[in-house]
Amino acid sequence: MEKMNNAFEKMKMLVGMEVEDEPQQPAIEEDGNSFSFMDDFNRQCSLTTKQRFYGFAICLVSGLTCTLLSILVFFHPIKFGITFTFGNLLALGSTAFLIGPKRQVSMMLDPVRIYATAIYLASMIIALFCAFYVRNKLLTLLAIMLEFGALIWYSLSYIPFARSMVSKIMVSCFDTEF
Repeated sequence: MEKMNNAFEKMKMLVGMEVEDEPQQPAIEEDGNSFSFMDDFNRQCSLTTKQRFYGFAICLVSGLTCTLLSILVFFHPIKFGITFTFGNLLALGSTAFLIGPKRQVSMMLDPVRIYATAIYLASMIIALFCAFYVRNKLLTLLAIMLEFGALIWYSLSYIPFARSMVSKIMVSCFDTEF
């Protein structure tokens, strides 16, 4: 059991979670008010490390399963759009279990990836809107293509220098000088 606890502590440090020996008292701001909504939410939803890993694994596996199963209904763009987007939402939510919802939101709103996050979330909303309300197969398929591109660009924002490298490669591939 001790080895398992040590492994969980090492995993906490690897993913950037704080390792706490004793629970901290909530801080009070100077004007007497408590934390913001996200701080209150984080305090109310405190999970053990084991629960966080289980939540992460379940959401990630469910999200990947939905995304992979969406391939089965590829020729039905509306069903494809719904399952693909739902899978992306589950996979995105899985990291909130791992690092906490407050840190997830703050990382998504980081100035480096704010535009990638906005385009990714907007593309998911557009895909669901096209699938549920417009019910146009072509628009849904275009929205899913936009969502897939935004997913790649959003994912690259977490890898140092990846977006600039991909941009340079794309520019050199499409350079039309002969």
